[in-house]
Amino acid sequence: MLLRRHDEATQKAAAAAKAKVAGIAITTETATKGNIGVYLDSIGTVTPVFTDSITSQVDGLITEVHYTEGQRVNKGDPLVDIDPRPYRATLLAAQGALQRDENVLAQASMDLARYRAAWERNAIAKQILDDQEKLVAQDEGTVKNDQGTLQYDQVQLDFTHITAPISGRVGLRLVDPGNVVQSASSTTLAVITQLEPITVIFTIPEDSLGQVAARLTQGATLTVDALDRTNQKKIGTGKLLTIDNQIDTTTGTVKGRALFDNKNDGLFPNEFVNTRLLVRTLQGVTLAPSSTIQQNGQASFVYVIQNNVAHLRNVKVGVTDGGQTQVTGIGPGDVLANSSFDKLQNNSPVAISSTPVESNPSGSNTP
Repeated sequence: MLLRRHDEATQKAAAAAKAKVAGIAITTETATKGNIGVYLDSIGTVTPVFTDSITSQVDGLITEVHYTEGQRVNKGDPLVDIDPRPYRATLLAAQGALQRDENVLAQASMDLARYRAAWERNAIAKQILDDQEKLVAQDEGTVKNDQGTLQYDQVQLDFTHITAPISGRVGLRLVDPGNVVQSASSTTLAVITQLEPITVIFTIPEDSLGQVAARLTQGATLTVDALDRTNQKKIGTGKLLTIDNQIDTTTGTVKGRALFDNKNDGLFPNEFVNTRLLVRTLQGVTLAPSSTIQQNGQASFVYVIQNNVAHLRNVKVGVTDGGQTQVTGIGPGDVLANSSFDKLQNNSPVAISSTPVESNPSGSNTP
């Protein structure tokens, strides 16, 4: 029995020595050279370019409601009709007054022509001619007043046929045929929201304002991505239109507005979205998988694998995007450890494995 235990201990020691010689099993990734974008992440609100709340400009009874709830309308499409009969009657009276006064003016003008001919023959006094000239001027003023009244009445009649001022989507129906509306009330007849194109308003930190403003001054087109609430699915891609003219002192941010085509109606008015503003793109930099980079306090480091030996290398971390991080301190083509960080030390022998290797979730190791 004692001999058997001695043999088992010897076998375990030999296995441990063999594992030590073989090295720590790890998986690896390779640093590459490429481009990476500098993004500003924020939360934004989908805001229509135009939102019209339509109210009545005249008093009257609603005779027709032409739109249906949720309908897409184009500019000029009929929405609501108000009883036009009182306004047609007023317009007709204005037309009659204008016609009467135009003929009065014509008669006065004919008399003025006769008086001028008579004055040239010294047949009438100058006072009669002067009085007739002023009478013609008065009649001309009356005709202009009638023309203004006629135009006003025509506008009032046009207000009884309400059409869409913009193209967009109509909301829920707010009035029905038979309702009486008044111009003095604030009753909304319909709400139209433009969906294509649409904008997103988001915030930019004041510390990043300088680089964004500089790019806009240069005439650059800055891309903005809109993502869903989980920050996983991209809803649409637009461009930054402009930034606000002042910083909000309570938040230390400035508002920016981005324009989206929204052809698929993925963006809905007043929806909260996550935004990513691409400020610039770094060209030809060294990129390393973010999972290969470890932290020791404020310092960042990686394990570079050379000849099956892990060499600790301090790096300076830059921009991170899509699981890739810009780093300085290593070069493209360097092979980096990507697992077993809880076991690795500087100059540790390693054995590269093609299968995933379990590692300490913390992934940190003090060099």
